[in-house]
Amino acid sequence: MTSALGAFGIYLAGVFVLAWWSNRLSAAGSGGFVSEYFLGRRNFGMWAFALTFAATNASGGTFIGFPALIYSHGWSLAWWIASFMMVPLVGMGLLGKRLNSVARRARAVTIPEMIEERFGSRAVGSLATWIVIVFMFFYLLAQFKAGAKILSTLLADVPAFQQAVGWIAGAADGVPLIGAADPAYLLCLVAFAASVIAYVVYGGFRAVVWTDVMQGFVMFAGVVIMLGFALSQAGGLGNATRQLAEATPPEFATARLAWDAPAERDRVIRRGTWLPHGDTAVKLTADAMVAAGAVEAAVPALALTSAGDVRRVTITPAEEWPAGLRVAALEEIERYKAGAGQPGTYLSAPGPHRSEAAGFLPLTAAFSLFVFWAFGATGQPANMVRLMAFKDTPTLRRSIVTVAIYYSVIYFSLVVVFCCARVLLPGMENDPDRIMPEFAAHLTAAAGWPWLAGLLLAAPFAAVMSSVDSYLLMVSSSLVRDVYQRRLKPDASEKTLRRLAHGATALIGAAAFLAILDPPDRLQDIIIFASGGIAGCLLVPMVLALYWPRMNAAGMVAGMLGGFAAHAALTCAGYLETKQFKAGELLGIDAFVWDIIFSAAAIAVASITAPPPRAIIARFFGRPPA
Repeated sequence: MTSALGAFGIYLAGVFVLAWWSNRLSAAGSGGFVSEYFLGRRNFGMWAFALTFAATNASGGTFIGFPALIYSHGWSLAWWIASFMMVPLVGMGLLGKRLNSVARRARAVTIPEMIEERFGSRAVGSLATWIVIVFMFFYLLAQFKAGAKILSTLLADVPAFQQAVGWIAGAADGVPLIGAADPAYLLCLVAFAASVIAYVVYGGFRAVVWTDVMQGFVMFAGVVIMLGFALSQAGGLGNATRQLAEATPPEFATARLAWDAPAERDRVIRRGTWLPHGDTAVKLTADAMVAAGAVEAAVPALALTSAGDVRRVTITPAEEWPAGLRVAALEEIERYKAGAGQPGTYLSAPGPHRSEAAGFLPLTAAFSLFVFWAFGATGQPANMVRLMAFKDTPTLRRSIVTVAIYYSVIYFSLVVVFCCARVLLPGMENDPDRIMPEFAAHLTAAAGWPWLAGLLLAAPFAAVMSSVDSYLLMVSSSLVRDVYQRRLKPDASEKTLRRLAHGATALIGAAAFLAILDPPDRLQDIIIFASGGIAGCLLVPMVLALYWPRMNAAGMVAGMLGGFAAHAALTCAGYLETKQFKAGELLGIDAFVWDIIFSAAAIAVASITAPPPRAIIARFFGRPPA
């Protein structure tokens, strides 16, 4: 792991070199601090534009949440993600040229500013600003958790890290907010937050774009290397498929542990310990606290019942147990509601599911997600900002093809890789968000190239950083440009704006750090809530604002509020039903579909009022200036 850490350090050094270089270019340029810091002067060519667009969408969900779902539910994830290959065609093709043109006519630096100019209404711009801030902050939380998870896996076996964790545990004990956090997670969260905030504050949008370019190449290389290793170690795709066909979902239970003689001292049997129990293999999913004099303990556990899975598990050496330790019984057994005991359940839709009898991907969910990925990504403001920054139409056309190929390779390769992971590394269902970093370390160790784990872990880390930097800049630009400069202090000096931009970026990052100290179990739930919510509020209003001259300010407000109200209501209903941070599904259809339906209906009703002023229609729909 020391060599892996070195390789990872080289990647991070490259990020900071690019931030330094971007800062130098920004200082040498002209056009004003705000335009440069938040939009890079709109002059990016094909590679910069294509890879920053691709990397921004390939977030912690791509390399943490998505692999966790593949591992848990199998090949049905190929159907789940299929429409993401259409994102460049829909997102760039539908909005790209028109949005870039309208933003230039409005001389807008941010999406809310462009909306305000399009409708000539400060109220519309203010509403868009706060919608962006709220949802993008939730998205930041998911990325911060993902970054900390990756670092904790990379550093787990480093002695200095373990010493630092011990020091953090003592220093944080009793401190409000941070005292209850896992010390290893806390330390990694601090390191991740500090590094990404530093280079975004220093380099601005240009640094974000050029680090995205590097991160795009790192992600692509990491996935291709993992694909080769995974297929090689699984004996090829055919062999992996045959073994996956034999696998059945695990069972969750309480393991009743017992040993022959009373424990001589207090000790802990660490979570992750594998113990035999008849024809099954039992993994402890929490630490078992053994008091002196005790002869038994109860601890949450996961049990593998498939013979193939059991064969591939390495039982923890007996010298690490108390003398005579055994699993006396499995109690309170919880089986999957869909797929339990069924060989082949990982190979086809709907796929196994722990709590849903209909399985992971019933037909209505497949339809909803086809709509969600293609159109939900189109409605992301971070993507819209990039559409404001490309240089010309040939750049846009070439980028559509480049990004479509990029996504096809990345996402379908990940499906293959983590179906192989289910075969090669069984028993991770209790913490599936760790499967990407754990499998990267497993593959490189088995290949005899442990240093390469640094590069493979740099791929998900790059994905997380490429999203965090974009969303940090989105939120800070909304506060500095849309709230402070355009509302409170239009004549603010360049020096003041520079200080505020740097301070706002750092403050937002610090707030996200504090908010994710106690992270939810499922990373993907936060990502889908935030990305679905913002797209539900902005997608239909933005498309109609760009292409329908008759749409007025009342229609824009109604569309944004209609999408927000639908998303909030379905999220509350989902939480009341499941006690999880997840939007409910009306008639089995994803919340995002209902969001855009309610948004479109609200626009249709509200836009029957007075049309927008003729001057605005002429400005944005008339002949472009010479």
